[in-house]
Amino acid sequence: MSKPRMHRTRIKAPAANAGVTEAMIRYVVIAFYARVSIDPLLSPIFDRALGDDWGPHLDRMCDFWSWALLMTDRFKGTPIQTHENIRGLRQDHFERWQHLFRRTASEICPAPAAAQFIQKADTIGAAFFAAISGKAVPISAIASVETVH
Repeated sequence: MSKPRMHRTRIKAPAANAGVTEAMIRYVVIAFYARVSIDPLLSPIFDRALGDDWGPHLDRMCDFWSWALLMTDRFKGTPIQTHENIRGLRQDHFERWQHLFRRTASEICPAPAAAQFIQKADTIGAAFFAAISGKAVPISAIASVETVH
């Protein structure tokens, strides 16, 4: 008698069910960082960290968002540790990042996909800020930021 065969079932990510695709992730990442690159509060931080070559960072961020939203294995790294090494990060930087990201996702994506991007970004933003600052910030505090700094 042979053993019964086990079938591995791949779980589909909720973001995929909401219509998020690799192409959409790339579009959101590029549009978002185009805004960051001209933002008076955020661009100096990114320019200091990335210099003139943002390409590798954009590719890495596409991998990160693919991992975060579509549960792929494309991203390997320690993003919180990486951000801990950036001098001078403050809560207003996280709030501005969040505002620009929410606006970008909302303008580009259909509502169900935008909601997936925004929910994940809210969670990630709160976790990053808490780890870097040592202060817990409720997701609702970051998510409710709608003013332009």
